[in-house]
Amino acid sequence: MSQSIPTFFLGDEYFIDEKVSFLKFTNEYKVYNELGVQIGIIKQRMSGWHKVLTLLINKKMMPFQLEITDANDQLQATMSRGWTFWMSKITVTDANGIVVGLINQKFKFFKPEFLINDANGVNIAKITGDWKAWNFSIVNPAGAEMGKISKKWAGAMKEIFTTADKYNVSIDPNYAESNNKVAIVATAITIDMVLKEGK
Repeated sequence: MSQSIPTFFLGDEYFIDEKVSFLKFTNEYKVYNELGVQIGIIKQRMSGWHKVLTLLINKKMMPFQLEITDANDQLQATMSRGWTFWMSKITVTDANGIVVGLINQKFKFFKPEFLINDANGVNIAKITGDWKAWNFSIVNPAGAEMGKISKKWAGAMKEIFTTADKYNVSIDPNYAESNNKVAIVATAITIDMVLKEGK
């Protein structure tokens, strides 16, 4: 298995658990592997002025920055969006700040769609599905399914996670390990936070 990307992105199963905070403006999401071991955290970086603006301006127009860190609090990837007034465009950067993906986010009625491109703008995947039913497919440019996002649990994880605010990202083990996987996994595991920011 290639070590050209962080170990965090070499997995095929990610279980996301929202950690709600009533004292902060932002929530954190814990990330577990298929064994129930925590492998990282997704958190939103927000300055003081940004928090104030959230009270005054529609947040789906505002910039946001989501950081994915591993179990040792080492940055793995960052999802960033600037000011937007229509369709969101999100940039995925690796731990060194190098762009590895560009996401065009489109909103349809309960049918969000994420077009994932590489750093050169070439399409590598699409995430589409039903937000209300929380069932998404990750497909390659040829339309073949390469992963799923759902709230259906299996095996030991069903015993650990029982509430509705958890979800699972499952990637086809045959999918090549590359920076493309970093962009796809980063998009998939942050999808709930991104969708909430777009509401």
